[in-house]
Amino acid sequence: MRFLEKLEAGQTVVGPFSKTSDPSMIEAMGYAGFDFIIIDLEHGPNSILNAQNLVRAAQITGTFPIIRVPENSASAIGKALDIGALGVQVPQISNAEQAKLAVEYAKFGPIGMRGVCRFVRAAEFSNKDRFEYFAEANQNYLILQLEGEEAINNIEAIIAVAHVNIIFLGPYDLSQALGVPGQINHPAVIEKIEYIVNLCKANSKKTGIFTDNLADARRWRELGIDYISYSVDVGIIQEASKTIISEILR
Repeated sequence: MRFLEKLEAGQTVVGPFSKTSDPSMIEAMGYAGFDFIIIDLEHGPNSILNAQNLVRAAQITGTFPIIRVPENSASAIGKALDIGALGVQVPQISNAEQAKLAVEYAKFGPIGMRGVCRFVRAAEFSNKDRFEYFAEANQNYLILQLEGEEAINNIEAIIAVAHVNIIFLGPYDLSQALGVPGQINHPAVIEKIEYIVNLCKANSKKTGIFTDNLADARRWRELGIDYISYSVDVGIIQEASKTIISEILR
């Protein structure tokens, strides 16, 4: 998939969050060329049941399916991976202990303690060789979403946790932790992001960030962010609709 190829080549990957429950929307955005789509089970109407078809829709187009789980728990992470997500994004990580738990929940032994069931979509409903399945599953991407001042204070310890692929930053949380709430382009915020990016590189981890405007997306790319989550599918549709209306009626 282009997601892995680009990351391995040191290129930036881009994709939206998705709150729609329609597989056709996921498929259309995949054909548009997004590298990944984050199917959001933390916010919005989606459930693990309909997320399975959303994962399928992403895979049809060669787009990397990631599920943001609602919580850092064995059940939430295990179910997301069982239905075939190739990555999970875990919210509300604020310390190394929580990061280690996410690894435990996402990985089979000997790395972690993920619950074993081969009668799931990820294992082709038991058709796939069990040892091949376990080995492949342990290559799934684990993305930790750091939120709050505690996470920023514990950043070095969190980054040092093994088997985490991407450290995902919230620029607004970071600005608040640094005493400049909302000023995501403040020099202190940029300096801290640069520090985290370099620290992640030293620990063989990629960095990710959310933005909802193109200017900041370009800025984060220039700073070396690997994984840019650009806006949300419903927001993208609404903004495109407003632009069309204003252009026709101007």
